[in-house]
Amino acid sequence: MYKLLSHNDLDGVGCGILAKLAFNQEVKVRYNSVSSLNREIEFFLENDSPDTFLFITDLSPNEENVKRLNAHFGENGKVQLIDHHKTALHLNDYEWGSVVVEREDGKLTSATSLFYEFLVLNNLLEARDSINEFVELVRQYDTWEWEKNENHKAHALNSLFYLVSIDDFEETMMERLRNSDDFDFDEFEKRLLNMEEDKIDRYIRRKKREIVQAKVGEYYAGIVYAESYHSELGNELGKEYAHLDYIVILNMGGKRISYRTIHDHVDVSAVAGHFGGGGHQKASGSALTDVAYKQFVLDTFHLEPLQEDAKKNRYNLKESAFGTLYKTKGDDLFLLYHQNGKWTVDKNKKTMSETFTTFDEGERFLKRNFEAFLVKDDFFVEYLIKEVKNNNSNKK
Repeated sequence: MYKLLSHNDLDGVGCGILAKLAFNQEVKVRYNSVSSLNREIEFFLENDSPDTFLFITDLSPNEENVKRLNAHFGENGKVQLIDHHKTALHLNDYEWGSVVVEREDGKLTSATSLFYEFLVLNNLLEARDSINEFVELVRQYDTWEWEKNENHKAHALNSLFYLVSIDDFEETMMERLRNSDDFDFDEFEKRLLNMEEDKIDRYIRRKKREIVQAKVGEYYAGIVYAESYHSELGNELGKEYAHLDYIVILNMGGKRISYRTIHDHVDVSAVAGHFGGGGHQKASGSALTDVAYKQFVLDTFHLEPLQEDAKKNRYNLKESAFGTLYKTKGDDLFLLYHQNGKWTVDKNKKTMSETFTTFDEGERFLKRNFEAFLVKDDFFVEYLIKEVKNNNSNKK
């Protein structure tokens, strides 16, 4: 008999699907939040048969349960933990622990991909094309490679996961993986996913108007309240407000925080670690502790949301030969322009001392320090007309 304790997200449930494909009725699968895993481990150690082989995937136990699992392993050897989070690397010190964040070639792993390799290597599951593709879709979504590779099928798989119950998702995927030579969505799922995509787009557009900016330590963070679509929201907000180092998504009902970044210079698992959480470099989470509540809620509640850059401009464009015009909610104007081999800023028509080697550096400076936003074409054209008139008047 086997028992699998896994995470309750797509990557964790992917492990459960593989376990059921490999062991059929001989495995019991329990999906857990980060906080509930240790209760499940304690229940297993106290109530399950010593002959039951325990798998733990995509989650790591606390220090006390690590000791108990090590003792249990010493007695019967029937424990295997498989994970891919940096915060779990210390478990490689134990014979029953296997934690791999990335391969030697730089390819990032997921719990589903690692568990699949384990099952195939030990002749517990036969590899087939449909399973290969399913596992790769899960891996790409969990590691965010899907966006770099523009693999929207991976994103769609995660969306489908949250549209149905875990039981229904498991049943559908297992039937498909058992009976199909390749992996794809049926027509009903495709229609459902199209509707969900529209819903996500509307949700993200609303949240873009609610995000606030705050300096937290050495970083600039964007903070927003949201109950749903954390991965999609964090990614889109990160791209829309690229000057921010990371995005903080507060789920007040669930008392949880999600951290997301699109940048390589930030490790949000370290940010989450300050509040007892963890995860990946670009996607992590933690509980909404008292310290986190003060930092991200109390200390920022009074802040005004950021203003989005103007869209669909034809004239006030970034790196424009005329300069690029920004404005603040306090009505300060900034013109960012190229002069004498460097990028210069005029604040309210007075040249600032700061200069920049690239346009992006200058824009980042304006957005981080002044929360400036790109103005619409009509405002920009009116500004230029006034400047021309003033110059002509001065010549006279």
